[in-house]
Amino acid sequence: METYISLVSYTGEGVQHMDESPDRLDDARDVAESMGGELAEFFLTMGRYDAVVIMEMPDAETATRAGITIAGAGAVRTETLRAFPEDEYRELIDGLP
Repeated sequence: METYISLVSYTGEGVQHMDESPDRLDDARDVAESMGGELAEFFLTMGRYDAVVIMEMPDAETATRAGITIAGAGAVRTETLRAFPEDEYRELIDGLP
């Protein structure tokens, strides 16, 4: 599984219906699981982004589909980053010429 970090911003609609946010999070978790992945961590944050989500997904294509599906509901915008854990980072660095 590959790790993805999504930086989440609420849209105006998402803020207007903030009381529905926990249900939307559950729906996002269901989307990830239905695609063979896992929404591993969720953090409400202060600052430039409203939340940070860590997902484990089979591949980039699946992560992209999940992100489009989740953002398509209209409550959030996301910026998703492929994250390499330390062991993968070390392998990448060891493979440098």
